[in-house]
Amino acid sequence: MAAKSGASPHQNEVTPPESGAPPVRGAEPMPTPAAPAPFRPGLEGVPATQSAICDIDGQRGLLTYRGYPLEQLASNSSFLETAHLLIWGQLPTIFQLRDFEREVQMHRRVSFRIRDMMKCFPAGGHPMDALQASAASLGLFYSRRALDDPKYVFDAVVRLIAKIPTMVAAFQLIRKGQDPIQPRDDLAYSANFLYMLTEREPDPVAARIFDSCLILHAEHSLNASTFSARVTASTLTDPYAVVASAVGTLAGPLHGGANEDVLEMLEQIGSVEAVEPWLDQAIKAKKKIMGFGHREYKVKDPRAVILQGLAEDLFLRFGHDPMYEVARRMEAVAAERLGPKGIYPNVDFYSGLVYRKLGIPRDLFTPIFAIARTAGWLAHWREQLGANRIYRPTQIYTGSGERSWLPLENRPAAV
Repeated sequence: MAAKSGASPHQNEVTPPESGAPPVRGAEPMPTPAAPAPFRPGLEGVPATQSAICDIDGQRGLLTYRGYPLEQLASNSSFLETAHLLIWGQLPTIFQLRDFEREVQMHRRVSFRIRDMMKCFPAGGHPMDALQASAASLGLFYSRRALDDPKYVFDAVVRLIAKIPTMVAAFQLIRKGQDPIQPRDDLAYSANFLYMLTEREPDPVAARIFDSCLILHAEHSLNASTFSARVTASTLTDPYAVVASAVGTLAGPLHGGANEDVLEMLEQIGSVEAVEPWLDQAIKAKKKIMGFGHREYKVKDPRAVILQGLAEDLFLRFGHDPMYEVARRMEAVAAERLGPKGIYPNVDFYSGLVYRKLGIPRDLFTPIFAIARTAGWLAHWREQLGANRIYRPTQIYTGSGERSWLPLENRPAAV
């Protein structure tokens, strides 16, 4: 598919896919087969797409969304404004932002049938599994697939941005045996989510800090879940399936959930005095230090820098967390031991402390990651449609050579 670049939310045009008619035999000479590319486990360092959404300078610790430094957006923007920027490429005008905020506000509620479905989920199920199923179910209610219709694209973006938080909050209450709380139209995006989750209107400082957290997690280039989203999008399925596939990928322990492990690690260490011996023993045992290291960054993750400041703002407002001193000491000692190897705190190191202070249950940390990253996934969905080619990488076969089938009675006994 081809889309006009720079289109506004209401003018984004997508042309139909090519007919796929077979080429005329003999019309062109057959190309010379290219030499096989070297195998790279996990596709590390292999460019899989071209993108104008997000840029990472891992050597200097810089992260930009559409060219805007993350620090500026976290300090001055809102999550919905940042989502608009990521998805449509430009900061919105005041009228575009008001229209987008109003549309999201109007679409926060979910069908009672989806709520009834969620009530059938086991109470002990993980919220990420509930979110994946719920996100996929949206495709049943909005099944018209019209990727060449700008209104369909805009409406799908609005529904997913609006309803994902509602579904996360709804499952949290449902698994406790309670009915979900309806959204409040007088509350902004982040304040409304915290209200639906905690059943009380949040402090404005808490709502602002949570909104900044969403901005920090909204996009991060071609990570595993975003790659999953683009692969799914390349098949021209609907955006609800795209987001559901990304949620399923984010649920894996190698992608989402590390901030939960950071809290467990800090609690295991227990005190500032125990940090140094614990870390030395962990390094000696070649144990993974949770919240440290990132494939892209050789310095401290810029998101971790901002999150540390947000944590301190929270503690000033709502009281100190003793685990923060443990975390600070851990960072200082790790800088001496691991810094020369380019291993520094990543986005997960301080985010768990922030979410805990906000009163968010640990197993909701990754679903909140998904709330934020939905903006990035949708930005990549639209970008994929703009120059689509279905993903079909090759492989290096390592199996047996050609063999002949044998009847059961002639096969050797299993060892």
